[in-house]
Amino acid sequence: MRNLTLALAFGAFSLPAAAYADCGEVSVAEMNWASGSIITRITEFLMVQGYGCDVTLVPSATTTAITSLAENNEPDIVPELWVNSAPAYFRLNEEGKVLKAADVFAEGGSENWWVPDYLVEAHPELATIDGILANPELVGGRFHNCPDGWGCRIANDNLVKAFDFAGHGIEVFNHGSGDTLPAAMASAYENKEPWFGYYWGPTAVLGRYNMVAVDMGPHDPDIHACNQTVDCATPGKSAYPAAPVLTVVTSDFADRNPEVFELVSNISFGTQELSNLLAWQADNSASAEEAAVYFLTQNKDTWMGWVNDEAGEKLSAIIQ
Repeated sequence: MRNLTLALAFGAFSLPAAAYADCGEVSVAEMNWASGSIITRITEFLMVQGYGCDVTLVPSATTTAITSLAENNEPDIVPELWVNSAPAYFRLNEEGKVLKAADVFAEGGSENWWVPDYLVEAHPELATIDGILANPELVGGRFHNCPDGWGCRIANDNLVKAFDFAGHGIEVFNHGSGDTLPAAMASAYENKEPWFGYYWGPTAVLGRYNMVAVDMGPHDPDIHACNQTVDCATPGKSAYPAAPVLTVVTSDFADRNPEVFELVSNISFGTQELSNLLAWQADNSASAEEAAVYFLTQNKDTWMGWVNDEAGEKLSAIIQ
């Protein structure tokens, strides 16, 4: 694995310059968070070693990427774009400047209220919000809320009112930082204690611990839209929606390189699959390159379904 890591990071398996003729130069955004960086590194490796692309990675983030697409028509490929946080994507898509290649998170990004699996095994009613409201003592009588300043804090504060936590004897604990919220979940799980609160995925903590998403009832777009505002006059009951998370490419790139467009259109991860990969990275203090190598070596059947036959032959010579 060490040798393959070095190959991924430093291009030890780089192909001759002539091999780049068909694919050419490709710019790929590398988002500045763990999952985005890993997905980019996996994509880069498959493009370089399978399709002979000359890839340039562009450090980026949601706003940076969508602004660059709008103003400069680059980078060619943007993996893990959370389009709900990049509304300009929809305008660019309508104008034909960019295309959706794939739902890179197959189920979308998830936001939920969670309880540990051992609580649900002992008390199945805790899998629903009605069961929790009827038995607050079984979850410790506490809801672990987002820190102030997070978007989820606004929605949760309105949901707390809608579900009348105070009237059901559930205290709301507002975490002071993004570090203490997952730490509280981890501590409770490792000690098999009650825990009930908010978190999102895919994330390392949800890959490390078996948590059960609480059934909050149906999602209502209008109610959720109000719940996301500080001044919502009528907070209501609504589950969180799945957030679309896409790989986006420029239309120019899709036209000039249909084979690689097909590749990135196939790259997609399940929420739990990616959470498990992030947990492995955290547990092993691994870099994005090392996490990409781990995925590639452990999931050959998966990525072989993403690439075409010619690329599969090239990649199989590298990854046994």
